[in-house]
Amino acid sequence: MARPKLAADPRGLIYEAYRIEGITEPDCRTIFLDWALGMPDGADMKALIPELLEVYGSAQPDHPMTRVLEAGLDRAGQTGRRGGWAARRGASRTPRRDGGAG
Repeated sequence: MARPKLAADPRGLIYEAYRIEGITEPDCRTIFLDWALGMPDGADMKALIPELLEVYGSAQPDHPMTRVLEAGLDRAGQTGRRGGWAARRGASRTPRRDGGAG
């Protein structure tokens, strides 16, 4: 099968993962991460992953990449960190005991 031109897989990473004989789930997770990091900022992963599953996963439901994509779809809505500087940005600042900014 020739590689389909998909906006969801512009570099063909997911396509190639399905072609690798004996690929493992950890390998697929690494490829998936590379794919996700290579997508444009603001890309809607929740909209892209179903297209990948339809085009590639439907023909190989037991493939490790299919499991990784399904897991990615389940987690696509969970974005960002829970905590850190961005979470505290709006919090009121308490003065430090030494008089410096808190």
